[in-house]
Amino acid sequence: MTRRLIQLFIGIFLYGLSIALIVRADLGLDPWDVLNQGVFERLAKPSGVSFGLVVNLIGMAVLLLWIPLRQKPGIGTVANVLVIGTVANFGLDWISSDLGLPLRAGLLIAGIVLNGVASGAYIGAGLGPGPRDGLMTGIVARTGWPVKWVRTAIELTVIAVGWLLGGSVGLGTVLYALTIGPLVHVFLPLFTIRR
Repeated sequence: MTRRLIQLFIGIFLYGLSIALIVRADLGLDPWDVLNQGVFERLAKPSGVSFGLVVNLIGMAVLLLWIPLRQKPGIGTVANVLVIGTVANFGLDWISSDLGLPLRAGLLIAGIVLNGVASGAYIGAGLGPGPRDGLMTGIVARTGWPVKWVRTAIELTVIAVGWLLGGSVGLGTVLYALTIGPLVHVFLPLFTIRR
């Protein structure tokens, strides 16, 4: 259990850091961060709410969608909601926003790879899915629809809503969409702790 908790928190910490790297790259965000940024730019920033707090609040809102799906959160779910946005805030404070294109491209690639590593680590700890993952698995369990269609529908929906709110869609969004599945496919087995 100690190893699982350590791995969970390292994974969640790295996930938050990966968000900061991708945001600072400013070349397009992953789908959920398109939504996070759209909500931040349109609703939160004018009132002084931080980007990281928006990430955490949207995670909490997604947890409310678990209720009709009868999903049960674990310690990993709660930690995901509380820690990822907080770490993303620290990363955004530490990483300069005034970088040239080569450095921004490097941040994007590093952020995507780190996101894959972090996903493998925190999911592999087996202490509860993140809010967004649990939404997907809950819909699949209740409807019987294929995972690929449910995941695609969720991702397209959050991209569309986030983009309409002013979230950043670009090359990074496409690169993330094409590579995150294969990256998690590689890293999840490396980090999965067998019971």
